[in-house]
Amino acid sequence: MSKVVEISPTTRHEGHSKLVLKVDDAGIIERGDWLSITPVRGVEKLAINKTMDQVPKIASRVCGICPIAHTLAGIESMEGSIRCEIPRDAKLLRIVLQCANRLHSHALHNILTLPDMYLPGTDTKINPFSPEEPVRSVAKRIQKLRMVGQTIGEIAGGEAVHPSNPRVGGLYKACTPRAVQKMYDLAKEALPLAIEHMEFMIAVLRNYQKRDWSEVGGKQIPIPKDLGYHNMGYMAAHPMYGSTNLDENPGWNPERWTDVRPWDWYMGEVEVSLAEPNYPIGGTSPVGTKANPQMEACTGVPLYDGAPVEVGPRARMVQFKNYDEKGTIGQQVARQMEYPDCLYTIMNALDEYNPSGKVLADYIPQGDGSLGWAANEAPRGCDVHLAKVKDGRVLYYEMLVPTTWNFPTCSRALTGAPWQLAEVIVRGYDPCVSCATHMIVVDDDKRIVAQKLIQ
Repeated sequence: MSKVVEISPTTRHEGHSKLVLKVDDAGIIERGDWLSITPVRGVEKLAINKTMDQVPKIASRVCGICPIAHTLAGIESMEGSIRCEIPRDAKLLRIVLQCANRLHSHALHNILTLPDMYLPGTDTKINPFSPEEPVRSVAKRIQKLRMVGQTIGEIAGGEAVHPSNPRVGGLYKACTPRAVQKMYDLAKEALPLAIEHMEFMIAVLRNYQKRDWSEVGGKQIPIPKDLGYHNMGYMAAHPMYGSTNLDENPGWNPERWTDVRPWDWYMGEVEVSLAEPNYPIGGTSPVGTKANPQMEACTGVPLYDGAPVEVGPRARMVQFKNYDEKGTIGQQVARQMEYPDCLYTIMNALDEYNPSGKVLADYIPQGDGSLGWAANEAPRGCDVHLAKVKDGRVLYYEMLVPTTWNFPTCSRALTGAPWQLAEVIVRGYDPCVSCATHMIVVDDDKRIVAQKLIQ
């Protein structure tokens, strides 16, 4: 007979989410629902009637880890609506900014997932903050890569977190020859570190893949060889940067996208009937706790060609590099493989960049209400923003961020795993839950979403 266990909140990712899991007598997941419990941001509503210059700045505030991706997707959705082509040198600096953000984000994700892993040849889990070797050197390398990403982002973008230099029509300022040289030198310095770190992380991940068990809450939990497998498809618009409706051959198609509501996807009300007080950290929800994913979920469920899809590093590798490894470890290995590409792309873009070139379009239309979209390949996956601009004001705005796409796919990838490893699967997607939380429904045919947040 199925039992229900709830992990709330999940840990070591951005934002707040929870897992509601139906498991069999052996503790194997029969059905899993992963959903956001983060307070709703309401960015799409805030955008209405704001200027096209204001909205991308608002949108970037949905997250402090991937605001560069949201800024660029927001700006380029506006440019797509008003049909504004930007100068080549502005695009090159945007590419630099994009890759710097990906470098920083991937390094941060390593810190969050390494505690699930083991030092090869031992049964010792990795503490990324250990002062002991070899972990100490690994942590310093991670922080160096993050520093390089943030510094390049600050130089190209004006600020490292919420970039102020990108704007509708291009950029406010060009980068000087001295700034270009600084960014190039940083990228060149970081390249051997990135390759070394990629190789270390892949070795750690392969070691986990070969293990028979993982310790969770004082118990040895079997690691299935198909941990995190799913049969969903993949979606990626570009290997490094992204695509918009202004491209000659766009990498994304809004006509293939549809949305369904949470009550059409998640399970209804259930009661927790299995609890584990030793589950880290603080135990699972007590027996008798009521859960209702249909009503609590604060995201829509986007579909591409009528089905959920995975987005992120593996999707990019599948679409553009013939990568074919399934499962949670395959997903994480793909992420490590992007490290060198970030730095090579930065250096190549800077080689092409002309500090004396234009970075702002000569003419910026004000828009006639046409739909524009941008599918930015954020660190965590395809970040789609859609907009309609008329007379400089935003009439419509929609954000389909990576974790929004990944919620339903990851939920299905939980099936067949021991419930104690569900968070390992979730963390493989590098969730950005705050970015994904955009929807609240109040008293719509008795469908109440996140009621506790609005009482």
